[in-house]
Amino acid sequence: MAKLDSSLKNMVLSLSLISFVASAVLAVGFSLTKEPIIKAQQKKQQDAIHAVMPIKDAKIGEKVEIKLDGKPDAFIIYPALKDGEFAGAAIQTYSYEGYAGKIEVMVGLDKDGTISNYTVLAASETPGLGSKISEWFKTTKGNQDIRGKNPGKDNFIVKKDGGDFDAITASTISSRAFLSSIRSAFEAFKKYKEQK
Repeated sequence: MAKLDSSLKNMVLSLSLISFVASAVLAVGFSLTKEPIIKAQQKKQQDAIHAVMPIKDAKIGEKVEIKLDGKPDAFIIYPALKDGEFAGAAIQTYSYEGYAGKIEVMVGLDKDGTISNYTVLAASETPGLGSKISEWFKTTKGNQDIRGKNPGKDNFIVKKDGGDFDAITASTISSRAFLSSIRSAFEAFKKYKEQK
């Protein structure tokens, strides 16, 4: 193979060819992985809905988006129907107040607003500290467990700020954000119930 002259024209042609090949490889890779990624995300969401539902054998109704004043994104409510009657809901909620940004949570509430369970869908909190939100608020030690509590009756704020719940050690910001997402879910839940 003949060696190309080291000219601007040849360098631009070489760089263009390399860029085109790299773009083509990325495009093919994206098209091959797009569908499996979407399916995996949908499965994760469905698993989270079923994990937090207050009634395990309830039928999941059509999702409803609820906007709250001062909140940038809608909250998604998946109603639980038992014998055609409203029995609670799974609510996809969030808070942008986390230490590392947005925290997304799926929380289940019974028809009175009492929390049945929760699952953290996405969070980039500090490993070993803020990342403990996935289990911390399910622990029966101290005043950590939010399950069986109602945001309309209990003060869903960390104790340091005058609330009812122990913050994660050395991770008060993540704890505040998590509890804020639960309070927002309850507000969306109330608004949903008023509309139906």
